[in-house]
Amino acid sequence: MTSTGTAAQRARPHAGPAWTVLALVCAGQFMVILDSSIVNVALPSIHGDLGFTPTGLAWVVNGYLLTFGGFMLLGGRAADLFGPRRTLVAGLLLFSASSLAAGLASAPGVLVAARVAQGVGAAMMAPATLAVINTGFTEPNARAKAFGAWSASGGVGGLAGALAGGAITTGLSWRWVFLMNVPIGAVLIVVALMSLYGTRGGRRESLDLTGALTGTAGLAALIYGVMRSADHAWSSMPVVGPVVAGLLLLVAFTVVEARFATRPMMPLRLFRIRGVAVGSGMLLLFGGIAIAMWYFTSLFLQNVLGFSALQAGLGQTPAAVTFLVIARWAAALLPRTGVRPLLVAGSGCFLAGFGWLAQAGADSGYVTGVLGPTLLIAVGIGLTFPTLMAATTAEVPQGDAGIIGGLAQTAGQVGSSVGLAVLATAAGATATTEAGGSSPAALAAGYDLVFLLAAGLGLAIAVVSLLLPRHRRG
Repeated sequence: MTSTGTAAQRARPHAGPAWTVLALVCAGQFMVILDSSIVNVALPSIHGDLGFTPTGLAWVVNGYLLTFGGFMLLGGRAADLFGPRRTLVAGLLLFSASSLAAGLASAPGVLVAARVAQGVGAAMMAPATLAVINTGFTEPNARAKAFGAWSASGGVGGLAGALAGGAITTGLSWRWVFLMNVPIGAVLIVVALMSLYGTRGGRRESLDLTGALTGTAGLAALIYGVMRSADHAWSSMPVVGPVVAGLLLLVAFTVVEARFATRPMMPLRLFRIRGVAVGSGMLLLFGGIAIAMWYFTSLFLQNVLGFSALQAGLGQTPAAVTFLVIARWAAALLPRTGVRPLLVAGSGCFLAGFGWLAQAGADSGYVTGVLGPTLLIAVGIGLTFPTLMAATTAEVPQGDAGIIGGLAQTAGQVGSSVGLAVLATAAGATATTEAGGSSPAALAAGYDLVFLLAAGLGLAIAVVSLLLPRHRRG
């Protein structure tokens, strides 16, 4: 960490120590990812206490994910215009205040509204943390290590959410799933104010309101429509209507940014940078791989092998730990190898791991049927995710670091949302064609198809990675 600190101090002579800045952005990313998963185990208790309808209960999760994905471009541009320090602190304030409201909620509507506000706060925090890395860690080795730590912190957040949600709900109350964010957020606000005092303060430009409205509304409508596919057919109006509206709004957003905006929220010139254009596309593909790995393997463990929710979380722990270790190792390799070798190696792990996992059935054992292939897939994720984030945000002007951070994370979020809907549809259709459509064997057939499709996404990432610039040694 000494070299990291030296480089960061040179890049930002008035900023706080590099280890403090890195710890801050990692903690922020940890909170964002934690809150997208920790509430899942608490849903039955929330349903019993507040009297949610089954449909309304889903919005305790969807309300957060919808605004988180829909507002990240806006949050990223805010980091460029007002500075990552102000944006991160504002996001932490909103996130902490809405967490307090969620923990004290006495009615379903209050809790859903608080979760929507939490998502907006998270959408401000996430791109701001990437902007801090891009502007504060400019030396290649230090920057790669920072991306590795940032990526690993998200993995820790996902793992902690799966394990801690049940423990907190059982030992204390579901309310503490939200209330624990309040003291943590307060500490991070103080750290941000003290350690980011020398970071870029933004620039004197007005926000592109038309672009902000069309882009944010388009993303939110698209994600909303995809979410509705869980309960409605893809050809039904509850799905087609929002999806078409979202796509039309995104087309309008593109036209506004290209032709009419004086200072566009998403400057289309950035897509002339090959890493931005190609990396964003690969992050869309990667979102489907991440969903196949963490979401559908959890369902396989529970619905096919009969694990409890807690046992499923523990069953995924070795893979999560493997991801954390490999992500840090890949970050150290990245400045020497460039992105292509790591992405191709990661894609090879996806092909082998998902291909192996697709052979699992109702009579498979955990060690040979699930543990072995998920460890291999976790190696692929560890090689791929921090590399993709670094490739997408490299060679971007510092004044656009926030919007590119928002774009990168939006691509991954949209990829996950669309991937979940498409893969769940494929799994359900396959299971219903099997004898006893809800039997473990039938469900296993559906999940096996998901894993084969994920292997195909891994192959697609390998092919698309060939479009990235060749590595140039410094």
